[in-house]
Amino acid sequence: GAFQKKGHSARILSPEEAEKLAKDQVLVSDFKQLKLEKEAQKNWDLFYKRNSTNFFKDRHWTTREFQELKACREFADQKLTILEAGCGVGNCLFPLLEEDLNIFAYACDFSPRAVEYVKQNPLYSTERCKVFQCDLTKDDLLENIPADSVDVVTLIFVLSAIHPDKMHLVLKNIYKVLKPGKCVLFRDYGVYDHAMLRFKSGSKLGENFYVRQDGTRSYFFTEEFLSQLFKAEGYEQVVNEYVQRETVNRKEDLRVPRVFLQSKFQKP
Repeated sequence: GAFQKKGHSARILSPEEAEKLAKDQVLVSDFKQLKLEKEAQKNWDLFYKRNSTNFFKDRHWTTREFQELKACREFADQKLTILEAGCGVGNCLFPLLEEDLNIFAYACDFSPRAVEYVKQNPLYSTERCKVFQCDLTKDDLLENIPADSVDVVTLIFVLSAIHPDKMHLVLKNIYKVLKPGKCVLFRDYGVYDHAMLRFKSGSKLGENFYVRQDGTRSYFFTEEFLSQLFKAEGYEQVVNEYVQRETVNRKEDLRVPRVFLQSKFQKP
């Protein structure tokens, strides 16, 4: 079972959690940080090699959570062009294409291996989607997508894997292909999520930024940070709020606090 609440206040830490985070101030060395940045693509490629298509569950919640995909149509069967920025192995992409026959999807990922998995999926069809490898911080999306042509961009658990200094480059890149008046739908890790509290000492790269044992990195967003990031690139904020869930593992009698940011930003 789980309960969920949405709102603008961050999760309140228990005294033990606050103490653990306060103690953990030692940052990973600059040398190792540079190495992680240089090897980011390799580390994600290895992640997909180890986990193939089994790690993430297919996300059929996307259309439930983001009624936007229905709401941004002016009439029922209107064709929509979407961009899934950071598609992984297609866990959002394929459920979406199955559920909505009037979607054409562009999808890209940093990992060449993930892109291959998408192309090998039996549901993959070049008539309905175009998938390509792309580093969103430096490869121009205009090489694969016409300017001002996309109705909706989904950015789901993607920005957190990118160095905070480079996040603005992703938003700038996406801005060019989005139609005026259309939106980016965002969902990612919020500050004080369970995953953030589980990092062992020696995993910290910077404020709210950590490295996992496999070398992949994760940033945990505050509402203010995300808002400033989008607004600085010319987007308008429509919705930006924390989603707090408590997931109960009955077998082990564990209550796990999950915190996400769910947001919507519009190109004027």
